[in-house]
Amino acid sequence: MHPERTNQRLVIRTLGRTDYLPTWQAMRVYTQSRTEHSADELWLTEHAPVYTLGLNRKEVRPPSRSDIPLIEVDRGGKITYHGPGQAVIYVLIDLKRRGISVRSLVSAMENAIIALLADSGIHAEARTDAPGVYVHSAKIASLGLRLKNQRSYHGLALNIDMDLAPFLAIDPCGYRGLQVTQVRDLVIGLTPETAAQKLLDKLTSQLGYTDCLTENTL
Repeated sequence: MHPERTNQRLVIRTLGRTDYLPTWQAMRVYTQSRTEHSADELWLTEHAPVYTLGLNRKEVRPPSRSDIPLIEVDRGGKITYHGPGQAVIYVLIDLKRRGISVRSLVSAMENAIIALLADSGIHAEARTDAPGVYVHSAKIASLGLRLKNQRSYHGLALNIDMDLAPFLAIDPCGYRGLQVTQVRDLVIGLTPETAAQKLLDKLTSQLGYTDCLTENTL
């Protein structure tokens, strides 16, 4: 295959439920080892329960429960929770080659979530003071990225149909008292699988990819 053709292809990996740590390590390995000919990739997964603490660790209150592991990671932002019923999409893109900025990538992720909810008549919005997507001031999706040589990893997490109680043990994204919500409480009849696939489609469209290859493994 011609290298320029490979450069334009998007590989979409649907991984099912994964543990956070090995998935994070795989993202880092891919980003560090990829070349100018490596395809951009989106990884769709959901994680076993885990708290993750980003690089902005100043004045972050540790979780008030000890039954869920806490992992310090290399994305931007503060503390959040991942668990079953949450769609996580990791965004492994060569920004320089794609010709987009970090702000454009963040906007594409936000707009994909907003468009998904709009299809069900739900008004959602992004906020400049607190990255993520919100419905009536309650956070429904979080975002966090890391760049190495203008190549991104980490991504977004959309609450779909999950146990929200673990969020009560932290200050989500560093904001004390921030309310969280999920798709299940806003939209009737949208299954987690359907919502996750629709979100992948919206994000792919927002990023302008037309040549996509789907894989089920790393």
